[in-house]
Amino acid sequence: MDLATIRSRIAEHGLSYRGAFHPAAGETLVLVGFIGPENWPTFAASPEAGDGQPDPLDRWSTRVITEIARALGATPLFPFGGPPFLPFQRWAQQAEPVHPSPLGILIHPDWGLWHAYRGALAFAEAIDLPAPDRRPSPCGSCRDKPCLTACPVGAFTPSGFDVPACLGHISSPVGADCVTIGCRARRACPVGPEYRHAPAQAEFHQRAFLEAQRS
Repeated sequence: MDLATIRSRIAEHGLSYRGAFHPAAGETLVLVGFIGPENWPTFAASPEAGDGQPDPLDRWSTRVITEIARALGATPLFPFGGPPFLPFQRWAQQAEPVHPSPLGILIHPDWGLWHAYRGALAFAEAIDLPAPDRRPSPCGSCRDKPCLTACPVGAFTPSGFDVPACLGHISSPVGADCVTIGCRARRACPVGPEYRHAPAQAEFHQRAFLEAQRS
């Protein structure tokens, strides 16, 4: 198996290659996910997106990544379905140049906060990989950090994310834009603004967050 074939199969299914690394001798882990708005139309046109059943994105990710894994002879792994949960955040930092941001979301030097991991492919072989990209976090050179002041209710604090404050805001009319076009703090990040989610994608994720917190 070679990396070009893996990347091509991932792209054929409407997903993006999100880096890879060798977790141990004779093993390769390839991460799969979304970058900005480019993968959203494939999911939006899927049966899962329109069937009215719970967790459509997770169900779609499971089906599609399992198909990719079966075709490539890999084992599919997912960041959901726990507990216990697999260490995708740690894996991501080994696979590509992402770093924790002040908002708690991993930030990429190119894509900013507009990316996500939908799964991984585990191979029982050492696939040749390019040299790792070790670019530093863009947050280190961001003096103003507008992400920390953009939230109108100050939900992002030094001690963590104030979930009740956020929920109260986005559940009210004054917080409607945080639902329909995305979190104001996230949108304030100056890195990768061209990769921001389209309104339908942003609203899908914000409403999923609301439902998860209310359940």
